[in-house]
Amino acid sequence: MSTATPTDWQTRSAPHTAQDWIARATEVAAVLAVDAAERDRAGAAPHAEVRLLKDSGLVTLLGPTEQGGAGQDWTTAYLVVREVAKADGSIGQLLGYHYLWNWAARLVGTREQWEHVEAEAARNRWFFGGAVNPRDKDVVVTEDGDDLLFTGRKSFSTGSRVSDVTVLEGVLEGTDQHVFAIVPSDSEGLTFHDDWDNIGQRLTESGGVTLDRVRTQWSSAAGYVDKEFRPRTYNTLNVPTIQLVFANFYLGIAGGALDTAADYTRTKARSWLHGGHERAVDEPYVIDIYGDLTAKLWAVEALADAVAAEGQRLHDDPDAVTPKARGDFEVRVAAVKARATDVSLEIANRIFEVTGARSTASTEGLDRFWRNVRTHTLHDPVAYKRREVGRWVLEGELPEPTWYS
Repeated sequence: MSTATPTDWQTRSAPHTAQDWIARATEVAAVLAVDAAERDRAGAAPHAEVRLLKDSGLVTLLGPTEQGGAGQDWTTAYLVVREVAKADGSIGQLLGYHYLWNWAARLVGTREQWEHVEAEAARNRWFFGGAVNPRDKDVVVTEDGDDLLFTGRKSFSTGSRVSDVTVLEGVLEGTDQHVFAIVPSDSEGLTFHDDWDNIGQRLTESGGVTLDRVRTQWSSAAGYVDKEFRPRTYNTLNVPTIQLVFANFYLGIAGGALDTAADYTRTKARSWLHGGHERAVDEPYVIDIYGDLTAKLWAVEALADAVAAEGQRLHDDPDAVTPKARGDFEVRVAAVKARATDVSLEIANRIFEVTGARSTASTEGLDRFWRNVRTHTLHDPVAYKRREVGRWVLEGELPEPTWYS
């Protein structure tokens, strides 16, 4: 990783406003951008990158101010994720997932639980990972006196190998009750496998994990009081919240692709010898493509920002969240996810039309933008996101809360 990390973050005053924190994210992105292509090729565990997120204060963005957090809301968090992803899609994803898992205690837990978790996370600048892949067989949770034991395997565990704490999820043996708990990532019985070897998002440490009787206290089971779960509709807001994270780092990757391509066009691209122009930036079709792609990106960013504001109103009053309010929000998020998927894939693909054959050299690293969005946009089928919107339009049908809707 570049040694160009700013050294004055520890000496100058911390950001205060949302715009200040977005500016801090821009500084982080500038550091990441220096060697983004090289780090992507190396595929090393992003320990230095996570340290950068901690040193910059971005990991505590949503934390309580009285414990050293920034006290910002989700509308700012989404923009911070988008900004970081412009430089490095993997680190944008890690940061976005961190925000969701940091918030998981508030989504599912009791007030006492989430206040404790958020205070500890802010004070210690914890970085969160999660072992909650729902497509795998459920992890089994068994009782052992006042403790719970988690046993099983997950094929994806984003960020956990470079995290301080990991969110676990499983089903209480003999019941259909799901249990969430946060444990130290170095807990006995928790083994992370170095087996993430995909074409994109190479630095997300999204490999598998084995849980062999990982122990935690019953009192850490989120939302349980006297071993009974206390459900709220707000519990189900985890899916639209993380899906909006997805959309924002897709948009960040797309924005980074456009910025990087435009710089290449200005400084390296050659005009076509039969086009009649001395500079590539004067080619009419080049100008048209940049204008077309930028307009499409701006439109989806505006939609994403509007939907983030709608979601923030739900986060501001969790106990008032109704099934209808939750369902309407999920539909809006589904629309953002669908459009962000389409525009990010289009931009990451079409930038080569305006950079030319020489831009495909591996040293340029322009392919990483397409590989990154292509990899993660397969997380869940975008057709089912469009289906949510279509059923809502035609029948007023609200999506049933699941792990993906």
